[in-house]
Amino acid sequence: MLDILLLCAAMLVGFLILFKSADEFVVGSIATAKNISVSPMIIGLTIVALGTSAPEIFVAITSSLQGEAHLAVGNAIGSNIANVGMVLGITALIIPLRFKVELLREDIPILIFVTVCCGIALVDFKLDIWDGLLLFFGLALFLWRLVSEKGKSSEIPPEIEELVEIPEITTKQGVIRLIISLLFLLASAELLVWSAINIAQSLGVSELVIGLTIIAVGTSLPELMVSLASSLKGQTDLAIGNIVGSNIFNILAVLSIPCILAPTEVGPQVFWRDYLVMLLLTAALIFFAVGKNKERKISRIKGALLLAIWLGYLITLYNTAIAS
Repeated sequence: MLDILLLCAAMLVGFLILFKSADEFVVGSIATAKNISVSPMIIGLTIVALGTSAPEIFVAITSSLQGEAHLAVGNAIGSNIANVGMVLGITALIIPLRFKVELLREDIPILIFVTVCCGIALVDFKLDIWDGLLLFFGLALFLWRLVSEKGKSSEIPPEIEELVEIPEITTKQGVIRLIISLLFLLASAELLVWSAINIAQSLGVSELVIGLTIIAVGTSLPELMVSLASSLKGQTDLAIGNIVGSNIFNILAVLSIPCILAPTEVGPQVFWRDYLVMLLLTAALIFFAVGKNKERKISRIKGALLLAIWLGYLITLYNTAIAS
């Protein structure tokens, strides 16, 4: 019992350092990019977007390099499930969330496409380098589209300024901050993966289940904080946009990592249980987005439904783990 408590404490420390170093990574990246005259809009669309997925990305890299690809896969899929079920569910229970027309026209179709691509990659119950290259190519196309369509603007949108404070520091200070944050990201991800593997072994459950639950929920906490903060400020559309963007990056950036670094076979349950739950929640999000203007929102009832699906999924994982 003491060993489990110590491992949980190590995991908590890992999460705290991971989140703080991810914030510093974004700040250092933005400060450095500003000083070398990179477009503010490009900074916002790429560095900030990738930075918010930094916890998942570094956990995926570390676990894949250690040969624990299932932990990375569980983190990617589980984070998407938690983002819609937990984050949007809880946020909508507090404040109903409305969809912007731009989100419906530009980002929702991309989310549908990459979710289908994820299913295609998993349907044969294995992830290989070709799946990874396909997803990584999709990420490159997605970033190119963002930059080509919106990168000509000279101002950072107000919602991006809400997400990160951009300091006035020298290029040298920015680079030092960037390097230090990267080192802490790697170290904290290492600690997090180590504790997760040992907790899984102590409890007799698979690394996949730990990735789908504890790691996925932990790495989704920043999205929950951003969504709650933006909604309380009246920017409910930003809360939904944050989750849609995060889920796109999780599939294209995070899931591609174990494919490339540690190609592996995955059990049928990853497709028939985990992917289908992610697909169900994504479909529910899309269903809530269509209809007349007044109906295009996630009401408190809809938020409760999303949260109930997520909780039901966690109960199913728990019963499956106990049965095995």
